[in-house]
Amino acid sequence: MPEPHGHLHRHHLLLLLFLLITATNSAPASATTTNYQRFKEAPQFYNSLACPSLDTNEMCSHQAVHVAMTLDAAYLRGSMAAILSVLQHSSCPQNIRFHFIPSATANHHHLRLAISRSFPSLKFQIYPYDSSKVSGLISTSIRSALDCPLNYARNYLANLLPPCLSRVVYLDSDLVLVDDIAKLAATPLGDRSVLAAPEYCNANFTSYFTPTFWSNPTLSLTFAGRKACYFNTGVMVIDLQRWRQGDYTTKIIEWMELQKRMRIYELGSLPPFLLVFAGNIAPVDHRWNQHGLGGDNYRGLCRNLHPGPVSLLHWSGKGKPWVRLDANRPCPLDALWAPYDLLQTPFALES
Repeated sequence: MPEPHGHLHRHHLLLLLFLLITATNSAPASATTTNYQRFKEAPQFYNSLACPSLDTNEMCSHQAVHVAMTLDAAYLRGSMAAILSVLQHSSCPQNIRFHFIPSATANHHHLRLAISRSFPSLKFQIYPYDSSKVSGLISTSIRSALDCPLNYARNYLANLLPPCLSRVVYLDSDLVLVDDIAKLAATPLGDRSVLAAPEYCNANFTSYFTPTFWSNPTLSLTFAGRKACYFNTGVMVIDLQRWRQGDYTTKIIEWMELQKRMRIYELGSLPPFLLVFAGNIAPVDHRWNQHGLGGDNYRGLCRNLHPGPVSLLHWSGKGKPWVRLDANRPCPLDALWAPYDLLQTPFALES
């Protein structure tokens, strides 16, 4: 009587498959459920013939493009997509050096292994960030994710990265490039500017600070003589030598200390950057930060692209594309992020 036995065997297999799928689909669609995610290996990308050869100290080479990103389990899926997009659209991908900054308490072995498996030839270093010194300076903002101490690591880049590095492109983890990052890295900073970023002078700049700030005669003079405009800190070109010389980390921290005594802003790590740099940054074309694709900080509703060409898509805001895709509630533009997703899904069929 083989058939009943075979039927029972198939029944058990189907039941097991159903339970596995149910368990997978029942996991909360959250940006933080990434601890045990596995990622596919990315294609290998090679330099074009015109690319320069790097000098001996590769991680400090002035001919390389240096990219700094924070790294944690919560946004690892976004980081992997960002890395892939940078390499895929670069004419000299083998000349890119990545500098990753995780929390000192993160599982560095897990993060390093995930990156090495997906990008076996990638040249990168990991620099642990002790967030304890900034934790006491963080005041609550309008969205809890903005209060993560790792968001403040960009304040300390010049201290965390090797002194031999003079210029770095800082990138958030919720973006993808569709253009050659070397163009962004080559942004002229002029004689004085410490950083470059796209500015948005049509934004209501006063809304980033509280009435307490604007009603104080001393504080409100902060921007006197400066054509201060909003800029997004998720995409910046930074001259680390000028940053160190001007001790800009201390300047940012001083504003954060004042914020703890009297509330002068509401929005996380951005306002201290505006207070120190707004009106004194080098311009970058808006194509290099099509930001806000994650919607606002409250509901994360779908948004359209800003008018004009696009070199970088940035899902700043509450809604992240991997979360919306997993929940089967994607926004139209999330389809532009999906091709860079390296997540190894259960039961994926290899071609």
